[in-house]
Amino acid sequence: MSEQERKVRAERLAALRERGVDPYPARTAPVERIAAVRAAHDAKDAAALEAEGPRVAVAGRILAVRSFGKLRFLRLVEDGAELQASARRQEMEPEEFALAQELDVGDFVRVEGPVWRTRTGELSVDARQVTLLAKSLRPLPEKWHGLQDVEARYRQRYLDLLVNPRAREIALARSRLVTAMRSFLDGRGFLEVETPVLQPIYGGANARPFVTHHNQLGQDLYLRISDELYLKRLVIGGLDRVYEIGRNFRNEGISRKHNPEFTMMECYQAYADYQDMMELVEALLKHLAREVAGGTRVRFQDQELDLGVAFSRRTMRDALHEATGVDIAVARDLPALRATAREQGLDPGDAPTWAVLVDDLFSRHVEPGLVQPVFITHQPVDLSPLAKASPEDPRLAERFELFVAGMEIANAFSELNDPEAQRARLEAQQQAARAGDEDAHPMDEDYLRALEHGMPPTGGLGVGVGRLAMVLADAPSLREVKLFPHMRPEPGIGEE
Repeated sequence: MSEQERKVRAERLAALRERGVDPYPARTAPVERIAAVRAAHDAKDAAALEAEGPRVAVAGRILAVRSFGKLRFLRLVEDGAELQASARRQEMEPEEFALAQELDVGDFVRVEGPVWRTRTGELSVDARQVTLLAKSLRPLPEKWHGLQDVEARYRQRYLDLLVNPRAREIALARSRLVTAMRSFLDGRGFLEVETPVLQPIYGGANARPFVTHHNQLGQDLYLRISDELYLKRLVIGGLDRVYEIGRNFRNEGISRKHNPEFTMMECYQAYADYQDMMELVEALLKHLAREVAGGTRVRFQDQELDLGVAFSRRTMRDALHEATGVDIAVARDLPALRATAREQGLDPGDAPTWAVLVDDLFSRHVEPGLVQPVFITHQPVDLSPLAKASPEDPRLAERFELFVAGMEIANAFSELNDPEAQRARLEAQQQAARAGDEDAHPMDEDYLRALEHGMPPTGGLGVGVGRLAMVLADAPSLREVKLFPHMRPEPGIGEE
C-alpha cells in the first residue's frame, strides 16, 4: 500500500468528521444475517421480489466497488456470506447517496432497503439508507500468490481470511474438528477438565520447557509441556474418565509438523489399557473424518487415505526390521545396534543410548512411509518412563503411536501405576539429566505421593489436534491450521 493511498483515506475520514458523520459509531441498528437474506430470497425471480417488496437491513465489509455515475454497486461480506448492495441516486436522499459515493473497499457499512434483482439477475439490496460503521484506512489486498507472500499470509492472517477462501475453509474445519472431538468424548462418558498451564514442575513428556517467573511468590514456573500428570492425579481422585483439549508449550524447533505452541487432546480412562485406547482413538478418527471431511476416505496432499478400514497394527521391531533389515531383538545393546545399522548401510549417528538409536532409525527410515493409518506398538521402555513395561519383554513398553500420512497423530500407553517402579524410572531420568539430557523428566515428588495413594489400571491417550487438522483439512503444514503460527520477528515491527 502506498502512503499516498493511506493519506487519501485519512483525508476522507477527516472530511466525514467535519460533516458530522461518526465514522466509528458506538451502536449498530438491527440487521439480518446476509446468509439468512440469501436463504430467504435466492430462489425468487425478479417479478416475485418486485411483487413482495421485501425490505431488509444488512451489515458487512465492502469487498469490491463498481461505480457508474448515478449508480454504485457494493459487494458486502459478513461471516463468509456475500451480497450485493446497489446505491441509485434517484432512490436515495442526497446525503445518503453522497455517503455511498465516498465509501472505500474495506469499510464496514449497514445498508437498508428492498431486495431486488438487477438486469443481470444479481440478488441485491437497493439502498435507501447507508450507515458507515467503521472506516478502513488501509485497502484490502487484491490477491495473494507466490512464495513471497506465504509469510505475509501467516503474519497478517486477518487479511488472509478475508481474501483467501481456502484459509477460511481450514479455520472452519479445525473448529468443527474440536467440536466433534468434544462431542465424541462426552458421549463416551468422559469429563472435560482444566489443569494448570503454569506448573511448578513440568512433566509428562520428554521436552524442554519455557520458563517464566511469578513476581509475588518469587517462584520460577514452567509453561506445561503436557497435562498428563495432572490428569492422572484426577483419576487417582476418582474421576475415572477425564480429558482436556488445551495448549502445550515445548521449547523446540519449528517445522512443517512442529510448533512450540500446539494443541493436544489428552484423555485418561480407568480400568483400561493401551489396547482399549487403540479402540478409542480408531473410533474417534472415523467419527472426526465423517464430521469434518464428510467421509472416511480423505484426500491429503495427493494421497488417498482410507480411515474407514480397521487400522493395521505392527510392532516397532517388525516395522523397523522390514524397512531396514535391522532387528532390535537381536541387536540388544548400543554397540550391537550401531554395528548392525552400519552393516545395512545406515548411519547410526551419535545417539547416546540403544533406545534413542532405535527411535532415530525408526523416525528416519520407517515413519515417512507410514501413509495409511497404522498402530506402531512396543516402543523401548526407556523412551516411555510413564508407561507400563510389556510383560512379554520388559525392555519394551505397552505403548502405541498412531501414524497417518507419515506423521505421528496419537500416542498412548498403559499408564505405570506402580509407585516404586515410577520412582525408579524418574530417578533414572535424573541420572540422564545430569549426563546432559535436556529433555529428561524432572522428579515430581507430589505426583509420586499421589500415586502411592493408589491409581487404578489406566489407559492414557494424547492426540495432536493440529496434525489431525492438517490431515482432515488437506493442509500441508501446521502453519496452515494455526490461525497465528509462531514467526520470527518481522523487520521494522517492534524495533526501537
